[in-house]
Amino acid sequence: MDGDPPLTLLDLRELGVGRLRGVGPARTEALRGLGIESLLDLLTWYPRRYLDRTREASIAELDAGEEALVLCRVASVDSRRVRGGRSMVTADVRDATGSLRCTFFNQPWRSRQLEGFRDDEVEVAVHGKVEVFRGRRQMTNPVVDPIGNRTGRIVPVYPQSEAARLSTWEFAEWISEALRRSRTRGIADPLPEEVRQRLGLIGRDRAVRDIHEPADLHDVHAARDRLVFDELLRIQLALVRHQRHLAHTSQGIAHTVGSPDAVAAGLVERFVDALPYPLTGAQRRAIDEVVDDLRRPHPMHRLLQGDVGAGKTVVAVAAMLGAVEGGHQAALMAPTEVLAEQHGESIRSMLGGLSLRDDSLLGERPLEVAVLTGRTPAAGRRRILAGLADGTIPLVVGTHALIADGVAFHSLGVVVVDEQHRFGVEQRSALRDAGSAGAVPDVLVMTATPIPRTAAMTVFGDLDLTVLDELPPGRTPIRTEWLVGADGEDAAWEAVREAVAAGHRAYIVCPLVEESAKLEVASAESTHERLVGGPLAGLDVALLHGRIPADDKREVVDAFRRGRVQVLVATTVIEVGVDVPEATVMVVLDADRFGIAQLHQLRGRVGRGEAASRCLLLSATPPGPEAASRLEALVRTRDGFELAEVDLDLRGEGTVMGGRQRGRSDLRLASLRRDREWVGLAREVAGELIDERGGILVPALAAELELLDAKDEEFLRKS
Repeated sequence: MDGDPPLTLLDLRELGVGRLRGVGPARTEALRGLGIESLLDLLTWYPRRYLDRTREASIAELDAGEEALVLCRVASVDSRRVRGGRSMVTADVRDATGSLRCTFFNQPWRSRQLEGFRDDEVEVAVHGKVEVFRGRRQMTNPVVDPIGNRTGRIVPVYPQSEAARLSTWEFAEWISEALRRSRTRGIADPLPEEVRQRLGLIGRDRAVRDIHEPADLHDVHAARDRLVFDELLRIQLALVRHQRHLAHTSQGIAHTVGSPDAVAAGLVERFVDALPYPLTGAQRRAIDEVVDDLRRPHPMHRLLQGDVGAGKTVVAVAAMLGAVEGGHQAALMAPTEVLAEQHGESIRSMLGGLSLRDDSLLGERPLEVAVLTGRTPAAGRRRILAGLADGTIPLVVGTHALIADGVAFHSLGVVVVDEQHRFGVEQRSALRDAGSAGAVPDVLVMTATPIPRTAAMTVFGDLDLTVLDELPPGRTPIRTEWLVGADGEDAAWEAVREAVAAGHRAYIVCPLVEESAKLEVASAESTHERLVGGPLAGLDVALLHGRIPADDKREVVDAFRRGRVQVLVATTVIEVGVDVPEATVMVVLDADRFGIAQLHQLRGRVGRGEAASRCLLLSATPPGPEAASRLEALVRTRDGFELAEVDLDLRGEGTVMGGRQRGRSDLRLASLRRDREWVGLAREVAGELIDERGGILVPALAAELELLDAKDEEFLRKS
C-alpha cells in the first residue's frame, strides 16, 4: 500500500516463500531443505557466478585453442563405458550457426542432467577450451550452466540442487518476482548516510536488486561491496557491543600492580629484573598493555598472539604475578597434561628466586607454583585444593582438572588460557566464572597459531589484541628444505645421523599411528620399525603417539629430553609443548598431507637452542599444486603471520574460523580472504556506532542483530 514504510530485513524474514507463484507445498519443502524459508533467505541466495552475454560467441566463430562461452541447446546425449572402466558422456549442442560436441569423463551424472535440458525452451551456456577433432569442434569437461529462456546482458547463475530438483532458472524466476513485488515499498537502509558516503557504498535497495539483476559487471561489484559490508558490520556490531557491555557491567579487580601498597609490592618488577636475558621490545609492550589492563576496574579480555618461540610464557607469568602482587591468585589452563607439567616446570624455573612475605619466623616463603592434572596423586590433590581454597597457593597450572568439582579459589584474579582453540567454550567460560565474590577474573588468552588480522578481528573480535612480532635473541634461524622421493629420504636420514653424532637430537613426524589401507602414508609404528632395523640402526630411537598410556608417554618425553633417546619417531602429539633445546633436526614424512599451520607448529619444536637447526619436509612423490604452494611457502619464510595469510589465500576462512565460529546465515557473501579491507572498515564503523555501555546508536542496525545465528551469539558471548 502507498505510504507503507520500506521493508526491513526483519520484515522479509517474516514473509514465507510460499507466497510466490510456483512455490507450492513440494517446492516449499525442497527449499526448506536448503535453509530457504523466507523471502530474506531467498534474496540472500546469491548467484555463484554471472554469464556475460555481451561476450558470447556463436559456434561457427569458435577457433581451436581459445576459451569461449556459447549459448546453445542440447540436441543429443550419449553415455558409455570406455577403457579402464571410466564413464564417458557425450552431448551434441547446437545454435543457429552449427554444432559442438561436449565430452565429459568420469561425470556419469551429466547424462541425467543434460537429458533434462533437451527441451527447445531451455538454453544452456557452455564454457570451455575449444578443440578440433576430425574436423569437428569439441570441448572436454566444459562448465555447463542452464539459464532457461532468460535474456539480459548479464545473467546470474544460482547454486542449484540436484537432490532437491531445484534449477538455477527457477531461483531466478522466484527472486525476480520477490524483487518486483517489493519495488513499491523498497528495502530500508539503516546505514547512516554519512557512513555510506564516506565509504563510497550504494544504497541497500539498489544493492539487493543489482546483485540479482545487474545491467553490467560494474553493478555486480558495487552491489557486492555493499552487501559484504552489511554482513561484516552485523558481526562486528555484535562483538564490539559485547566487549563494551562486559567492560561496563562486569565487576573486575583493580589490581595494585606497581603500587607500594600492594601485598607483594614490586613482584612483577623483580621478576622481570631477575630474568637472565633482556626482554624484546614486543614483550615489553605486551607486559605494559597487560599491566595497564590489570589496573583497571573492568576485567581484562586480551588475546596474546605470538609465533612459536616469541616468548609468550614470560608475558603470561608477568600477568599472573600481577594478580599475586595485589594478594590474589592466578591460574594457567593448558590443553594437555604434558604441556601443563612443562609449563609448571618452566614457570618454577623462572620464579626460582622469588618469595612472598608472610607471618612465619623467617618472614617470607617461596612463591609456590602448583600443578593440578588428572594424574596428580590423591594426597597431592588434597593439599593443592586446600591451598587454593585458603589462598596459600598463589599460582596453579593445570588442565581441565582446574574446573572439576571441588576446586575452589580463595581469590582468583587472573586466568591464562593457553592454546585456547583446543578447549571447548564451556571449559573456558567455567574457569573465568571461578572468581570470588562476584568479581570476574582478568583473562589472557594465548595462542601460538598465527591468525590473519582480519580473522582475528572476526573470530576474536571481542578481545583486545596483543601481538608478539619479535623473536628473543639467541634463537637460531631454522633452515627448511623440501625433499622429494627416495633420494630425499636418504638425505634426511643422513642429516639425522649427523645431528646425533654432533650430540644433538632429532624428531621424525608421521601422519598416522598405524598403517592404513586407505591412505598410503607413513605410519609411526611401521616407520619406527623400519628405521630401527635400517637407516638409523644403532641409534636410540623411541616411539611416541597418542595411544601410548600417559605414564609411558611422559617417560619417553623425559628420556628424549635427557638424551637417553636420540631420535623420537612421533605423530603430531609433539606439535605443542615438547620443548627440547638439544633437538636440531625435524623430518616430516608425507609433509604434503599436513596444513601450513600444523607444519609451522611442528617446525617450532626445533631451533629452540643455540645450535643451527633444520626442518626437512619429505614428499614420497611430487604433490599437487596446492600442496606444493604450501611447502614452498614454508621453505620461503618462517614468519607465521605471513604463512597464515598464505593459508587463508589457499584454503579459505574455514581453516581459521572453525565450525561453530561461523554461522551459515552470517557470512553468505563476505569472505575473510577476499574482503580483508572491508573487515577493518566494518570494525571501525562498529566502534563509532556503539556507546561506552554497549548501546548501538542506530536502532534499526541494533534490530538487525536478531539475524545473527543464535548459536554464534552464544559462542561470542562465552568466548
